[in-house]
Amino acid sequence: MSLSEDFYKTSLQLQANVLAKNESTLKAAGQQIAESIAADGILHTFGSGHSQILAAEIERRAGGLVPVSSIHDPADGWPEQIVGYGKRLFQRYAYQYAVRPGDWVLVISNSGRNASPIEVAMEAQAHGLRVIVLTSLEMSKASTSRHPSGKKLYELGDHVLDNCGTPGDAAIEAPGFAHKVGPTSTMSGALILNLLTMEIIENLIGMGVTPPTYVSQNADGGAEHNEALAQKYRHRIRRPI
Repeated sequence: MSLSEDFYKTSLQLQANVLAKNESTLKAAGQQIAESIAADGILHTFGSGHSQILAAEIERRAGGLVPVSSIHDPADGWPEQIVGYGKRLFQRYAYQYAVRPGDWVLVISNSGRNASPIEVAMEAQAHGLRVIVLTSLEMSKASTSRHPSGKKLYELGDHVLDNCGTPGDAAIEAPGFAHKVGPTSTMSGALILNLLTMEIIENLIGMGVTPPTYVSQNADGGAEHNEALAQKYRHRIRRPI
């Protein structure tokens, strides 16, 4: 079997594992976040390193929710191990975008051990937000914390979503090569976050609330639709110039 075939088969099995492992958490979190959005709340997202990709995956996305805003790290994740950086990052963001008690923050870290995501979760809780975590539980539990509190990210979540990845993220043994290849956290993370989005939307519809969702900017009328919805949240969601 080639490496690409092995990765493909591993990926299919991982998707099944992800759904089975997270189904009940997705339903519970989807209900509670929908209730927050129905009350004009925002789902804030944060990830450092490659997890920034996932923080942006459900922000400003056609078919996705408008009240989703990522906490942008201008240093692109490099200071993720520096104690105090994540706290100040969240404080600056909270001031700029009027973060409110009752909002939710989604914090993403594959290892769950570095200071920045841990501090974002802690500072969000101090501001009255509830926290949902996306991590690799197997990797996190096998690692030591790099934060002075000794906490790991999963220990701070009101809800914890498991990307079902292996320690080190790479999943494929390459014959004749010393290290595993084929990271899975971005792929499984994107699936989980889109499943969460579907749960939120389904719950909003069930509550009789029209889900505030984007349509494609490239569809006729799409830009106008999106701008009209975004105006409601214009002081509370991060938008590019």
